Amino acid sequence: MNIVQSMREAVSFVVAVLSGIRIIDIIDVLIVSVLLYYVYRFIRDRRAGRLALGVVLLVLFMMISEITNMYAMSFIMENVFQVGIIALIIVFQPELRSALEKMGAEPFRTLKIGDRQENNDGTRELIGAVTSAVCDMSLEKTGALIVIERNTKLGDIIKTGTVIDAKADPFLIKNIFYNKAPLHDGAVVVRDARICAAGCFLPLSSNPEIIKDLGTRHRAGIGMSENSDAVVVIVSEETGTISTAIDGKLVTNYSYQTLKKFLEGELITEEEANSRKKQFKNILHKNQKDKKSK
Repeated sequence: MNIVQSMREAVSFVVAVLSGIRIIDIIDVLIVSVLLYYVYRFIRDRRAGRLALGVVLLVLFMMISEITNMYAMSFIMENVFQVGIIALIIVFQPELRSALEKMGAEPFRTLKIGDRQENNDGTRELIGAVTSAVCDMSLEKTGALIVIERNTKLGDIIKTGTVIDAKADPFLIKNIFYNKAPLHDGAVVVRDARICAAGCFLPLSSNPEIIKDLGTRHRAGIGMSENSDAVVVIVSEETGTISTAIDGKLVTNYSYQTLKKFLEGELITEEEANSRKKQFKNILHKNQKDKKSK
């Protein structure tokens, strides 16, 4: 009987708790979950991951000191947290800025689907021009650094270079990066499928885990991808290797086909890809009907 009564009391307690949950409580939990998810994404691949571990240890020390009534330790921990939060914001200002910029860009991606759909023809031309020029420069071992703007606007980067505002063309891109050309040392910024500016200066990555063998061009490409959602294409002057950088991650050893496929996946909208799949299925269906009719 005692077991049955205990189970009834437990069920009654659970029902009472669930009946007291409001809709606003559910929304509150969902918002906190989303915030925790973004915090996890922020610290997962950055130095902030080690920082988070250190903060957790400090919190544990503070809890232990309060539970055991260690007044001196509690006083020190409280002051450390008061000053430490401001210090962390100053030290990790670049990472926080990058995270907020990308977080701010995410909600508006779906609002621009219509505009991007209209620009997909221009985007395909851009992909073809960039892929062709990059592969030619790779064979000639001509260094190149191309930044393709997406949601995060790069006006401050464009101001550091020379405005061109020209249609993307393989010959123009190769002329810009020709080693005797005045603008070959900087980066080319592409906006709205057009070459917007050349000779631009990019922020260098400060990530200490980057391979030491990488030169300034690759560090600048990684740094740009850390501070925006841009797609960066890099050609090594020493080896001719083609690389890309997105979200601070560098991928190397592209060929013509793999680079083109990568750029299409990053720059052409999912709706366009689905539309092409649908058209392809319609063509197959039509061909099958024609075969049956014959």
